Amino acid sequence: MPTDSMIRLLTLAPRGNQKIEWIRQHMSVLDCIRERFAETMPFENKNIVMRLHIEATTACLAILLRDAGAEVTLVQADPLSTQDDVAAALAEECIKVFGHYGSTLEEHQSYQKEALESKPHVVIDMGGILTHLLHGECHDLAGNFIGASEESTTGVKRLKNMLANGKLKYPVIAVNDSLSKYLFENVHGTGQSVWSSIMNTTNLVVGGKVVVVIGYGWTGKGIARKAKALGARVIISEVDPAKASEAILDGLSVMPLVEAVSKGDFIITATGNQGVVNSQHLNVIKNRAILVNAGHSNVEINKCDLEAVSVESKEAAKNIRQYTFEDGRKVFLLAEGRVVNSAAGDGQPAEVMDISFALHAMAVKHLIDNPDKKPDVSKLPRKLDEYVSSIYLHSMGIEKDELSEAQKNYLSRFPF
Repeated sequence: MPTDSMIRLLTLAPRGNQKIEWIRQHMSVLDCIRERFAETMPFENKNIVMRLHIEATTACLAILLRDAGAEVTLVQADPLSTQDDVAAALAEECIKVFGHYGSTLEEHQSYQKEALESKPHVVIDMGGILTHLLHGECHDLAGNFIGASEESTTGVKRLKNMLANGKLKYPVIAVNDSLSKYLFENVHGTGQSVWSSIMNTTNLVVGGKVVVVIGYGWTGKGIARKAKALGARVIISEVDPAKASEAILDGLSVMPLVEAVSKGDFIITATGNQGVVNSQHLNVIKNRAILVNAGHSNVEINKCDLEAVSVESKEAAKNIRQYTFEDGRKVFLLAEGRVVNSAAGDGQPAEVMDISFALHAMAVKHLIDNPDKKPDVSKLPRKLDEYVSSIYLHSMGIEKDELSEAQKNYLSRFPF
C-alpha cells in the first residue's frame, strides 16, 4: 500500500476486490477504452486526482486511468458514501486513496488538500471543490494543472460563476452537460438508485403514497418517473416556469412547496441548492413524512431548522433519524440529509456509470491533448460524446442506422 494513502484498514481489500470484479463485468465501455488506452498510454507521466464517491464503479475508472499511464489519486466526495473495502482494494493497487467512512468534517476537508499534494495535471471533480482549491488555498500546487472534468450540476454552476466573474484560470469540461450523461445517468441511473436506496432503507411501500419531488431538472425527472412507475402520486415543486410547465405536460401535479409538504409522504430534494426545505415547510409538514436528499450535498434540507423545531431526535433505524415536534408530529430524515443513493446505497447502477465515467476518461484525454485551451466551461466535443454511446451500443450487440452519402449531402446544403 502506498504509505501516503489514508484509509481505514488494508485487510478489507479482498472484499473490495470482489466488489470491483463484479462491477467490472458490467462496465464494458470502460473496459473497451481501458484496453485501447493501455496500448497508447495517453496519460503517461500525468498526475490525475479524482474527487468522487469511493465505490466500485469509481474504482473501475481509477484503474483505467492507471493502466493508461497516470499516477492516480482518489479522494472521497462524501464521508458517508465511502466504502472502506473498495478504498483498501485500490490502495493495494498502488492508487493513492484519501478517505474513510464516517470521517469527521475536519478529516474530510484535510483529505481534499492532501490529495492535491500530487500537483495534478487534471482533476476529475465533483462540486468544483478541487478546482476551487487550486485557484485559492492550494494555488501553489497548481503548477502542472491543465484543467478539470466536472461531474455534477452544482459544480458546473459554480465554475460558470467563476468564469463569469473572471476568476477561472483553466478550462473545464462540463461532463455533466454531455448528452450521454444526463439522459442516462441523471434520468435512468439516479431515478433507479434513489428509489432503491429509499426502499432498502425504509422497507416501505411506494405505491399509493404521495411523493413530492423538489426540482424538475434531469435528476428530478428521473426520480418522478420511477415514482410514478411504482404507483405513487407525484407532485413537483419548481421555481423555473418552463420546467414546471413541462411537469404539467408530463401528467404531474405542480404546486408551491409549502403546500406540497403538507401532502407528501416522501419529500425528495433534487435542486443542488441550499435550504430548500426549511422551517417554513417544517411548520406544516405532514406527520410521518420522510425527508430525502437526492441533490448535491447535505445542505438542501436545513438540518439546523429541523433541530430547532424538534423537541427530540433519535436514531429510528440505520440511516433513519426521527425528529419529534412539539405538537407530536414526527418526520424522518434519511442518511443525515446527504445524497441518499450514495450515503444509504451503493450509488448509481454500474451500466450508467460505465457511460458517465467513459465520458470523463475522454474528457481527460481531450484536456491533455489540448493543453493550451483558454479558461472556459464547455461541453465535451459532441464527437467524443457520440463515440462513447457508440461503444455502448456495440457492447450491447446493437446496430444503428447510418445516413447515406446523399442524405449527408442534402443536410449540408443551403439553400436546398
